[in-house]
Amino acid sequence: MATFGDGRNLTVGELDSFLAAMPPNMAQAARRDRRAFVQQFALMHRLSEMAERAKLDQQSPTREALAFNRMYLLMNAQLHEVLTTINVPPAEVQSFYNARKDRYTQVKVKAIYIRFSADQPAAGTPEPKHLTEADAQAKALKLRAAIAGGADFVKLVKENSEDPVSAAKDGDFGTLRSTDNLPDAIRGAVFALKQGEVSEPVKQPNGFYLFRAQEVAVQPLAEVQEEVVNELKQAHFKTWMDDVTRDLNLKIQNEGYFSAGGGAPAAGK
Repeated sequence: MATFGDGRNLTVGELDSFLAAMPPNMAQAARRDRRAFVQQFALMHRLSEMAERAKLDQQSPTREALAFNRMYLLMNAQLHEVLTTINVPPAEVQSFYNARKDRYTQVKVKAIYIRFSADQPAAGTPEPKHLTEADAQAKALKLRAAIAGGADFVKLVKENSEDPVSAAKDGDFGTLRSTDNLPDAIRGAVFALKQGEVSEPVKQPNGFYLFRAQEVAVQPLAEVQEEVVNELKQAHFKTWMDDVTRDLNLKIQNEGYFSAGGGAPAAGK
């Protein structure tokens, strides 16, 4: 697709390979203006040839920078090769899933939220008086008793819940998994419920929740297989890295190097 002044041909394949090796932001800019990139590539090629003829690659600090970059790139290539070629047998995936089914339990819940506040509105203002913590807890307990007596949960949501988001959806609070980032009190209450049960009032900083478990189920392996495989791959990769690190058998000969001044090694060290 282009020819250098010395007669050397530049192919599309060569450019594509070069682009694939570039940092993403640089490659994106190069693809936006391919003509400028080809010009830049030709200039880089010429300047690097000039540097090699001048033996700049054998002089400091270029020599050390080239050695470092080569080592760094090879290191990452090896890590990528190991991680992408790890094979996790189906039996191991199944065994991992079977032993940790509680992690994949999910509960679809509805909620009623009763707010409380220690700060009361000033006298004479139109804002209604807030419930105290004790009053909010008592109200939540009363609602729970009503539900146990057969009261309609959704009706109580509409009449009492002060969480506008879930109240607008008939109390739907979402489907929660034990691995979700939840407050401990909510996690403990929700995942102790059986289908159809309602929790005791769960205190949060500004109110009490009543949770009802609409559905309790375990996600099938097919839904979480990719997650399980990735976790097992990471575990195998860590084991491999630990083995490589252990095999280094590194022995420090000059502890003075780690002092504040970075002590020079003794003669012959």
